[in-house]
Amino acid sequence: MKNRLKVLRAEHDLTQAKLAELLDVSRQTVNAIEKGKFDPSLPLAFKAARLFKLKIEDIFQDEEV
Repeated sequence: MKNRLKVLRAEHDLTQAKLAELLDVSRQTVNAIEKGKFDPSLPLAFKAARLFKLKIEDIFQDEEV
Protein backbone atom coordinates (compact mmCIF):
# COMPACT_ATOMS: atom_id res chain seq x y z
CA MET A 1 0.00 0.00 0.00
CA LYS A 2 1.36 3.39 -0.97
CA ASN A 3 1.18 6.14 1.61
CA ARG A 4 2.13 9.75 2.30
CA LEU A 5 3.05 9.18 5.94
CA LYS A 6 6.72 10.15 5.56
CA VAL A 7 5.83 13.36 3.72
CA LEU A 8 3.15 14.30 6.24
CA ARG A 9 5.49 13.54 9.13
CA ALA A 10 8.14 15.83 7.62
CA GLU A 11 5.60 18.59 6.93
CA HIS A 12 4.58 18.49 10.61
CA ASP A 13 8.22 18.34 11.78
CA LEU A 14 7.74 15.00 13.52
CA THR A 15 10.37 12.33 14.03
CA GLN A 16 9.43 8.70 13.53
CA ALA A 17 9.70 8.28 17.29
CA LYS A 18 7.33 11.18 18.02
CA LEU A 19 4.80 10.01 15.43
CA ALA A 20 5.00 6.50 16.88
CA GLU A 21 4.30 7.91 20.34
CA LEU A 22 1.30 9.88 19.05
CA LEU A 23 -0.08 6.79 17.28
CA ASP A 24 0.75 4.48 20.20
CA VAL A 25 2.92 2.16 18.08
CA SER A 26 6.67 1.48 17.89
CA ARG A 27 9.07 3.55 15.81
CA GLN A 28 9.79 0.37 13.86
CA THR A 29 6.10 0.16 12.93
CA VAL A 30 6.13 3.72 11.61
CA ASN A 31 9.30 2.96 9.64
CA ALA A 32 7.79 -0.21 8.15
CA ILE A 33 4.58 1.60 7.14
CA GLU A 34 6.54 4.45 5.54
CA LYS A 35 8.61 1.95 3.53
CA GLY A 36 5.51 0.04 2.42
CA LYS A 37 6.61 -3.12 4.22
CA PHE A 38 3.62 -3.12 6.56
CA ASP A 39 0.01 -2.07 6.01
CA PRO A 40 -1.59 -0.38 9.01
CA SER A 41 -4.66 -1.82 10.67
CA LEU A 42 -7.88 0.06 10.03
CA PRO A 43 -7.92 1.54 13.57
CA LEU A 44 -4.32 2.74 13.11
CA ALA A 45 -5.15 4.26 9.71
CA PHE A 46 -8.10 6.12 11.29
CA LYS A 47 -5.84 7.32 14.11
CA ALA A 48 -3.29 8.67 11.61
CA ALA A 49 -6.04 10.36 9.59
CA ARG A 50 -7.40 12.06 12.71
CA LEU A 51 -3.92 13.15 13.75
CA PHE A 52 -3.23 14.82 10.39
CA LYS A 53 -6.87 15.96 9.97
CA LEU A 54 -7.19 14.12 6.66
CA LYS A 55 -9.28 11.32 5.20
CA ILE A 56 -7.70 7.86 5.24
CA GLU A 57 -7.61 7.83 1.44
CA ASP A 58 -5.61 11.09 1.50
CA ILE A 59 -2.83 9.24 3.33
CA PHE A 60 -3.07 5.63 2.16
CA GLN A 61 -3.69 4.46 -1.41
CA ASP A 62 -4.17 0.98 -2.80
CA GLU A 63 -1.27 0.14 -5.13
CA GLU A 64 -3.68 -0.98 -7.84
CA VAL A 65 -5.37 2.41 -8.17
